[in-house]
Amino acid sequence: MAGGMKAVPGRRRILGALLLLLLLLSPPLGGAGDGAEVIALREGSERCHTTSHHFCYTNVHSPCWRDIWTRMQIRVNSNHVIRVTQVGSEEELRELEESKVWNFLSSLLREKLNSTNIDMDLYSNKTCLKVELLEADTRYCIVLSRWFDPKLFLVFFLGLLLFFCGDMLSRSQLFFYSAGISIGLLASLLILIYVMSKAMPKKSPVYFLLLGGWSFSLYLLQLVFKNLREICMSYWQYLLGYLLLMGFVSFGVCYRYGPLENERSINLLSWALQLLGLALIYLGIQIRPIALALMLIAVCTKNKDYPLQWIYGVYKRAQSARLGPSPPRLLTEEEYRVQGEVETRKALEELRNYCRSPDFSAWTAVSRIQSPKRFAEFVGGASHLTASEVSFHEQEYGLGGVFLEEQLFEEDEEEDFLYGEAARAACGPTTHLTAD
Repeated sequence: MAGGMKAVPGRRRILGALLLLLLLLSPPLGGAGDGAEVIALREGSERCHTTSHHFCYTNVHSPCWRDIWTRMQIRVNSNHVIRVTQVGSEEELRELEESKVWNFLSSLLREKLNSTNIDMDLYSNKTCLKVELLEADTRYCIVLSRWFDPKLFLVFFLGLLLFFCGDMLSRSQLFFYSAGISIGLLASLLILIYVMSKAMPKKSPVYFLLLGGWSFSLYLLQLVFKNLREICMSYWQYLLGYLLLMGFVSFGVCYRYGPLENERSINLLSWALQLLGLALIYLGIQIRPIALALMLIAVCTKNKDYPLQWIYGVYKRAQSARLGPSPPRLLTEEEYRVQGEVETRKALEELRNYCRSPDFSAWTAVSRIQSPKRFAEFVGGASHLTASEVSFHEQEYGLGGVFLEEQLFEEDEEEDFLYGEAARAACGPTTHLTAD
């Protein structure tokens, strides 16, 4: 009996919870879900209302190449806070209206704002939304507009810059410090949470708090970007102090670790910048086929040297197989002289370096050569020729030397011999006729 008396309050709680759930799941009686009017939106036409309504826009224009940087947006402005829910069709609006449990949960999660902007996809056939008023005497206006968005062009241009200059930027110290300071300014809370996670012991329940901290940090960043103008106007002193403090801290961290020096790390950064550039090119173009075509053109343009080199190599191999091996090109006298001087200096320098190395046995070499002093001067950097040897070489092989005169005399004798042979060959038949 005592056990039964204690079970009655528990049963009442269960019955009360079931009754509340039935009330939440029951369809509305004559509510807006049964006969709610759906108002059609038109481009450039502003509509103002004082009650909750459903709105839908049917896209009848097919995207064309002129819309590559065109943005479509629905703007809802009101004098009090409102709640705006976006869906894809009228059926989803009715399902949303009928599901009271979902309405209750989403009312706790969705943000309430005085101004809401909804970006629309150019390829979307229909876009619907529901505007709910939360306070009395609320008046709101809704308008659908289409315009050229310069932000899309800037995103596209930034993508091109990152893709084509990724190799250069990955090796630039200026880009390293600029990117490091920017990341430090934008993600200071995330970096702080990361440092805290490194200091925490393993298997600690604080990791659940850190996980929530990452989400909280992302939420704060979203709020800052949404209210950036108001923050700059009302709290510019705190904003300036934050920028200076985190800027110096970020610069100190970048200076401590220094720019990338490992070639593989530089390649990874370059590839990451190029992939980010391709992503920005795709996001900056509203027409998807044109975006994919521009990405393909950018990749082919950046790597055009490789297919051209491959085609040229195949052509050269085919030509050499058809014509046979080409004879090697002979050097001119000037090229022969220059190559001889360069190779002689190179060989002499290698000989000096070997003589200075620990592997060289100096005493053995000194005992075998005739002039140790001259050898020591040569190892110290002096010329390998004496003044008398240079003078003798000039007399023999220079201008006016014996070797050059002999070469000239031999050429003159060969020319005289050939001229005489040609003259005798020309006058031979005439002499024969006169003799007859």
